[in-house]
Amino acid sequence: MSWSKQHKSNGAAMNTKINHTWQNKVLILFAHPMIHRSNVNKALIAALKDLDNITIHDLYAAYPDFYIDIKQEQTLLYEHDVIVFQFPFYWYSTPAILKIWQDLVLQHGFAHGADGNALAGKYFMSVTSTGAAKNTYTNEGINRYTVKELLRPIEQMARFTGMHVIPPYIVYGTHRIHKKEILSKANDYRELIIALRDNQSCAHLESNKGAWSQLLAKLTGRDND
Repeated sequence: MSWSKQHKSNGAAMNTKINHTWQNKVLILFAHPMIHRSNVNKALIAALKDLDNITIHDLYAAYPDFYIDIKQEQTLLYEHDVIVFQFPFYWYSTPAILKIWQDLVLQHGFAHGADGNALAGKYFMSVTSTGAAKNTYTNEGINRYTVKELLRPIEQMARFTGMHVIPPYIVYGTHRIHKKEILSKANDYRELIIALRDNQSCAHLESNKGAWSQLLAKLTGRDND
């Protein structure tokens, strides 16, 4: 049996579909200050909205004044098994609210420190989009580094708090991307999130063996090196 409900956060809805059969619960922490201008991120989010056990939490909608409800955010983290940061790649990092969220929510004694093990054993993934083409994110390109290299501070945050890091899902070249490719990327993202949700034995998600690794290579490896 499945049912759907909406959590409320400062007047903003979080889309949550709950299924009472076993599945990982996936939390999408979505941070885009101008979502109305992003065809790519709108499509990525839309591809997930009918899925059970996926919570889509729009931080800019929930906190337009940037006053983060720390306890509510910590409760959400407790309740989910897989944590996803989804955001546009702004100045080699995340939009501002996601940094504020990290600073306030991932407190000593909750996410780190001697007794701060709330996130230990969970799984983490970054999902990001860049306006520029992939070839600009190379050692020889104008951006000097790959996106994977530039995501290391976020991934280190995840590792420091005890989470297992899954390779990122990156959509490049959004300034010139065609509608057909947007739909393809959205379908790939949906397939990846379903795989994360339905993978009961998460111990091998970081490995390079088995069907999961093949899927990850298919969906995140084609354009993510």
